[in-house]
Amino acid sequence: SLPAAPLVRYTYTEAGELLAVYDRSNTQVRAFTYDAQHPGRMVGHRYAGRPEMRYRYDDAGRVVEQLNPAGLSYHYQYEQDRITVTDSLNRREVLHTEGGAGLKRVVKKELADGSVTHSGYDAAGRLTAQTDAAGRRTEYGLNVVSGDITDITTPDGRETKFYYNDGNQLTAVVSPDGLESRRAYDEPGRLVSETSRSGETVRYRYDDAYSELPATTTDATGSTRQMTWSRYGQLLAFTDCSGYQTRYEYDRFGQMTAVHREEGISLYRRYDNRGRLISVKDAQGHETRYEYNAAGDLTAVITPDGNRSETQYDAWGKAVSTTQGGLTRSMEYDL
Repeated sequence: SLPAAPLVRYTYTEAGELLAVYDRSNTQVRAFTYDAQHPGRMVGHRYAGRPEMRYRYDDAGRVVEQLNPAGLSYHYQYEQDRITVTDSLNRREVLHTEGGAGLKRVVKKELADGSVTHSGYDAAGRLTAQTDAAGRRTEYGLNVVSGDITDITTPDGRETKFYYNDGNQLTAVVSPDGLESRRAYDEPGRLVSETSRSGETVRYRYDDAYSELPATTTDATGSTRQMTWSRYGQLLAFTDCSGYQTRYEYDRFGQMTAVHREEGISLYRRYDNRGRLISVKDAQGHETRYEYNAAGDLTAVITPDGNRSETQYDAWGKAVSTTQGGLTRSMEYDL
């Protein structure tokens, strides 16, 4: 059965601006603040349990400053074909751009360590080449109409070619050594076979003309594996080539709640009202439990024998200490 309550809820300002996002437990997970003088201009954004990031704009409506109270802040300076980004440690990156309107692309990056990278694009703004800081150039050939990558040439001159059908589905890859891998599809566009570079083929069979997921796969040795799916695309049962079957159960939110293997071996999973895993229990009743903070960071794991390991985080969700068996390890980070 489907959930009676909404999975996600949104609230808006009177001007129609997104104000907050709530999860299925009705817990606020994101919040937004806007400039009263400029409708639609976001000046603050916060995730649950995290500090608020603030934004300042110039008269043209461009972000000129991003303020992070518990981390690096950034300043943006705009010129004709250049954007300079300076962080709160005075490290600078320069982005050089070409093109206009929706086709403006970054063609050169000057990084804070002095290195420089380049990118090339076609007339439609699609990536055609990249040159790294060491001067090594990789080129991408594109289909003019579809934009599909037709070949990649690496800095050493080795070329890999890609082929597609009329539905833009990948049908073959030819490696620089001449070896080829292939894919075949049926009329509805479902994958029916894959042949590796070594010539081994895996075949896929479907229950009917409307099935999107395969019912069986047969490898090059003739070994067959069977899959049963729910109408929501969840794997309900998997039978390997020896006949060993594993079954799966799910809750109404689509989260896996049980795994049943042969010989009575089962695992049961429980979640809190926010969808976070809080317990894994086996058929003998041995249980591992999990705890979280308001931001969703995993803070504790309690094993079946009662041993507890804990993790502490900074404001941005980076682990700063772990405690297990009375021993605490601390972590520090650079910027």
